[in-house]
Parts: sequence; C-alpha cells; structure tokens
Amino acid sequence: MAKPKIASDWLAACAGCHMSLLDIDERIAEIAKLVDIRATPITDLKEPDEDGVDVGILTGAVNLTTNEEVAKRMRARCKILVAMGDCAVFGGVVAMRNFFKLEEALRRAYVETESTDEEGKIPSSPELGSPTPVRALREVVDVDVFVPGCPPDPDVIYYVLSELAQGRIPEIKDEKLHWH
Repeated sequence: MAKPKIASDWLAACAGCHMSLLDIDERIAEIAKLVDIRATPITDLKEPDEDGVDVGILTGAVNLTTNEEVAKRMRARCKILVAMGDCAVFGGVVAMRNFFKLEEALRRAYVETESTDEEGKIPSSPELGSPTPVRALREVVDVDVFVPGCPPDPDVIYYVLSELAQGRIPEIKDEKLHWH
C-alpha cells in the first residue's frame, strides 16, 4: 500500500507553525516512515502534485490574491485540508490589518516606519498579487481539520500528523485544544 502523500504551504504567516512542526524533533522521522512528504515551503517542491495529495496543510491567513490562488490550488489537489495555526484558523494577528484602511496600513508598514529611509515605497509586483481583506482559510476554501495555536503545540502537530498518516481524522479537543 502506498504511503499517504502530504504537502504543506504557507500564506500570510510568520513561519512559526512550520517551525513548530520541525519542533516535533526526531518524531518527524516516524512521520516520514508513514507518509510521502511532498511539497513544503522548505523543500525544492513548492506546490502539491498535480495529480493530488492525500493531505494538504496550510498555515497563515489569506491577505493577497496570490494567497487565494495557493489556497484554492491546495484545496483542489488534496483530499483533506488542514488549517494549521491561529492565522489559518481565525485570521490571527494578520487580521488586525482589517481594523485600518488598506492604503493606510501599507503606507505605515512600508513608508512611515521609523527605520524606513526616504526611498521607502509600497511594493508592487504581479508576483506578489494584490492585497485583499484578511480572511481565515475557511472563508476562502472548505477546511476539514482545524489546528489552532500560535503556534500550535508540537505534540498536537505530531498527534494530527500521526492520525492523518494512519487514515484517521484527528479530534482536536481537551488537552490538545490549547493556545499559548
């Protein structure tokens, strides 16, 4: 029997969720024996296989048109989609931008900060996409498993990956449902 294929990617995020994933330490070798780890932000393959994967994991909120594309591509190519981390589950700290006008937030971030010199400008490139209101992942695509936390606890991530690797949908409740 073939191992389940897993792919992950990040949207508007700090990378803390993927760092927490790496914090499962040597247990990642146990997971690697059970699954075929395909695309990740830290491997050469960046996108899930065109013919699909069993589990897709996304971290981060959706705040750009390019994030929407990544989320929709992952959803289209995976059987089970996991929203990992508070930004993916709720919009997280990224969603604080929604309290301000977009132009105001971008000007403050790229032009008016104390460390920006007179050449500061708001970046613009087709590769970056266009800013959108910040949304949780479930507001853009259907999500099957929610793993909250900022970042999620490595033990919870290990539990989730172990369950998914064995063909079970993990239940995140009680001691596994905590934020820190």
